[in-house]
Amino acid sequence: MADTKTLEDLKNVIEGTDTVSTITDSTVLPEPKIDDLGRAYATGKRKNSIARVWIKPGNGKITVNGRDQGVYFARPVLRLIIAQAFQVAERVDSYDVVATVKGGGLSGQAGAVRHGITKALTYYEPSLRRSLKAAGFITRDSRVVERKKYGRAKARKSFQFSKR
Repeated sequence: MADTKTLEDLKNVIEGTDTVSTITDSTVLPEPKIDDLGRAYATGKRKNSIARVWIKPGNGKITVNGRDQGVYFARPVLRLIIAQAFQVAERVDSYDVVATVKGGGLSGQAGAVRHGITKALTYYEPSLRRSLKAAGFITRDSRVVERKKYGRAKARKSFQFSKR
């Protein structure tokens, strides 16, 4: 091997080999994961809730457990949580969403649906992964309720201490 002390020496060494053609600056994106019906499927989780989410191109209709999102998630904050993934990806009213959610409360379910939508978007359009990852939506929020311990009122709260 030649003595390479500068970048030009390295360039001369590389030009003599066939490996230059395989080195590129652009990253290779994975293939979209789309089923026979033209949908992308993903599972989202948050607290004790699990959401199964299917997305396909459409006009922005979101259905959760067979009901419209406005009926299922009555609070506007929960509907905003679900829409965040589309806003960050700049795909508002571009996809129809069908989701089934079970477990937990409404807040956890909304977070699970958002997580599922985010993952399904990255499966449908792998180029969106960078922006969704930067917003922190791809990472599963692993915080769950701490269990109750014996001899305590709750997880950490103790009973009132009595000296006598």
